[in-house]
Amino acid sequence: MLQKLHIRNYAIIDDLQVNFTRGLNIITGETGAGKSILMGALNLILGSRADASSLSSGSGKLIVEGFFKLENNADIESFFVDNDLDKEDEIILRREISSAGKSRAFINDTPVNLTQLRQLGLMLVDLHQQFDTLDLASQHFQSDVLDAMAGNLSLLSKYRNTYQQYAQARKLFQELEARHNQLQKEQDYNQHLFDELEALSLRENEIEETEEALKLMTHAENIKEQLNIISDTLLEGESPLTNQLKILVNQLKHLESYHAGIAVLSERLSSATIELDDIAGEIYQVNEKIVYDPAQLEALHEKLSPAYKLLKKHAVQTTADLLSIKNGLEAKLEQSTSLKDEMERVKTHLQSLYEEAFQLAEKLSLNRKSTVAGFTKSVHDLLFRVGMPGARIHIEIINQAMGTSGIDNIRFLFDANKTGKMEPLQKVASGGELSRLMLSIKSLVAKKLQLPTLIFDEIDTGISGEAARQAGLIMKDLSGQHQTIAITHQPQIAARADYHLFVFKEKVKDKMVTSVIHLQNDERVLAIAKMLSGEKPTAAALQNAREMVNN
Repeated sequence: MLQKLHIRNYAIIDDLQVNFTRGLNIITGETGAGKSILMGALNLILGSRADASSLSSGSGKLIVEGFFKLENNADIESFFVDNDLDKEDEIILRREISSAGKSRAFINDTPVNLTQLRQLGLMLVDLHQQFDTLDLASQHFQSDVLDAMAGNLSLLSKYRNTYQQYAQARKLFQELEARHNQLQKEQDYNQHLFDELEALSLRENEIEETEEALKLMTHAENIKEQLNIISDTLLEGESPLTNQLKILVNQLKHLESYHAGIAVLSERLSSATIELDDIAGEIYQVNEKIVYDPAQLEALHEKLSPAYKLLKKHAVQTTADLLSIKNGLEAKLEQSTSLKDEMERVKTHLQSLYEEAFQLAEKLSLNRKSTVAGFTKSVHDLLFRVGMPGARIHIEIINQAMGTSGIDNIRFLFDANKTGKMEPLQKVASGGELSRLMLSIKSLVAKKLQLPTLIFDEIDTGISGEAARQAGLIMKDLSGQHQTIAITHQPQIAARADYHLFVFKEKVKDKMVTSVIHLQNDERVLAIAKMLSGEKPTAAALQNAREMVNN
């Protein structure tokens, strides 16, 4: 139940607190007095968007607070648990908008996002505004109405959860199938590329090592010739270099006694002689191992030729690159097999989810169809009460492919005057007819839901007289189970109020601001009399108003 609404710096409201009570709360006032501003402020704490233009001129921060007191409500309890919020006996929704347009939302002083505020707001209040009758023509809305009347809400939630899982599994299967089809298109080509690389049987660094061997074999004769010259210079010839060094070592040794530094030089030259002997020996060994073999040279060329072709084909340069490509191709070939296995697993799961969702959809459909007769009769009875005795509603349920709401395509068809021709609502119903139809339908739906507060913003558009009186009676009946707040211009509805609020504009410090007062007793009679006959009500109007209030 909405206990009070506190508004600061919103449009032409400076600082206003509006209290509400149980039962039927009626709000009246002249056009332009600010009734729609109250609804706009309420919309803000229910999660609608706003901008800085909503602020009063030259004012501070816009603040709207709604104070709600609740009895047991399982959905709201779950909301607080799911969102890790502290629940208290009083729920406070607050919205703040700075002059720069920055918006902040709070639930019980805890910052929340607009989505959370909107979710909780939908559980607390059903706000029916003047143009919401357009929703009545929406198939989504019509489906929701029928499900509420059929008691399908819990089943529908379970179905939608299962259907969402099914839709996700179907999307995954389609993605796997697309990948598999693409891999299949590439399969033969990838297999061909892999077979080429596999046939080459490359080991790590093999191309580079073969190139080195080929280079050595190609220049073998020249290398041997140069090594022979070096070897001869070191070890052979008329005066080998190593022999000369040995002579020099001996000469230095003879001079060691004359200078201490000569002994060190002698030792170093002796070491160099030994090192040179070793080098000469290794040169000889290398030379012996280098053998020019035309057959082996041809074999190296034959080994490199296909390797070079594959390097060029794949636009790479090393053995490691080719081995990496081979491994990648092998992984793709294996992926095709594993992907097929994954597809079979997902397909089995997909079929299971489809069957489960379809069974739930059939239950939803059965419940809807079994509800239609009783629901349409109740609507017809209410339409009769609100001055539309000839109006008829027909609910068409046509089977369709399974979707987010099941397997039913639901349409509300309407005939306002017993023409015998049923048409979609938006084609045949006037604004007043839609308002009365919406009131009839919502009054039935409300009894099936746990909504604590119902708000009707000028739903009485286009009706008067007995129809308005019956609309008032319907709202009065609703208020026995739900706190009901209605903005109205109809005296027949205003007379049913348990709590009557009057909205007006007044001049405060050279500025027009909106104010609200609670009308009681004679104040109510006067306000209703003005609604009946104008600003200066007659005695008859006052008497009529008094009778309406008392009865």
